[in-house]
Amino acid sequence: MSQFDYVKARREDVAPIPEKHAALVHKIIRTYTRFNVWVFKKSGGRLMKTWPGGYPICLVETTGARSGAKREIALIHVPKGDDILLVASEGGMNRHPSWYYNITRHPDITITANGSTRAMHARRISAEEKRELWPLITSVYPDYDEYQARTDRDIPVFQCTPR
Repeated sequence: MSQFDYVKARREDVAPIPEKHAALVHKIIRTYTRFNVWVFKKSGGRLMKTWPGGYPICLVETTGARSGAKREIALIHVPKGDDILLVASEGGMNRHPSWYYNITRHPDITITANGSTRAMHARRISAEEKRELWPLITSVYPDYDEYQARTDRDIPVFQCTPR
């Protein structure tokens, strides 16, 4: 049973990621994401702008939490008016994705989506806000519900507003 009562998926109905495969899954996600960023940029955002299934992809530029270097990642995003929601799911793995630490440390980011690049400020939303926004989040990408059911980790959600 999920500790989050707004999550419709049940833990027992979601395939776990075995701990012995976590490093491999992480590497596959990272490799695919790097390829996605490369194709997205080379095509000017015309190609690989959606995740398989048609889910909207944005390109997020962050500053490395430790290195201070520019980092780019392709992420599914949830439009919310002029804002964009980003979900640090990592497929429901038991650890946060690397970009979570970058945005937490350096919340001023740049997002390219739908042919537009904007300077934005990311703020982790509260548990109450997440509960309220969960139906919107899962309406854009239903698998987030399974990801949250898969892990005890409270998957962080960031609301990015134009700056």
